Amino acid sequence: MSQAALILIKPDGLKKSLTGNILTRLSETKLEIVAAKMVRVSDELAIEHYCHLKDKVFFPELVKYIKGELHDRRKVMALIYWGTDAIQKCRDLAGATNPETAESTSIRGSYGRILTSGLYENVIHVSSNESEAQREIKLWFCPEEIIVDLYANHEIIAKEVKKMAWL
Repeated sequence: MSQAALILIKPDGLKKSLTGNILTRLSETKLEIVAAKMVRVSDELAIEHYCHLKDKVFFPELVKYIKGELHDRRKVMALIYWGTDAIQKCRDLAGATNPETAESTSIRGSYGRILTSGLYENVIHVSSNESEAQREIKLWFCPEEIIVDLYANHEIIAKEVKKMAWL
């Protein structure tokens, strides 16, 4: 069954120049990349992305981590992989969330570490299930940024939208 998975190459992965290595590993899935972009993560996006962890003691540090404040890399590479069993295929390659328990051949096992504070620097995020993937994809991407129609959408006329423009 075709499904979509949100993949984030986190700031520590970008700082360590692991983007190529991670994408090469993910290419083993034979899935299609249907969206990709670099994102400067706002407080709002970080908090909403990790909303299920808001009661955890490490939540403030987690928000700083995904925003790039811990690595002086204020960006994340966001991608959507799409195809048969996308979530499981990507999660298998990523490995366990805890880098110390992840298979050594997995992305997290190869490149992740745990900070002295206990925060996992695991270089990559992969959606955990289909409902989370849909929630996350809708947070990180607009429908027009994705080359396939993943979810129902409609056109709206937005008035007085503030956005950046080239001079």
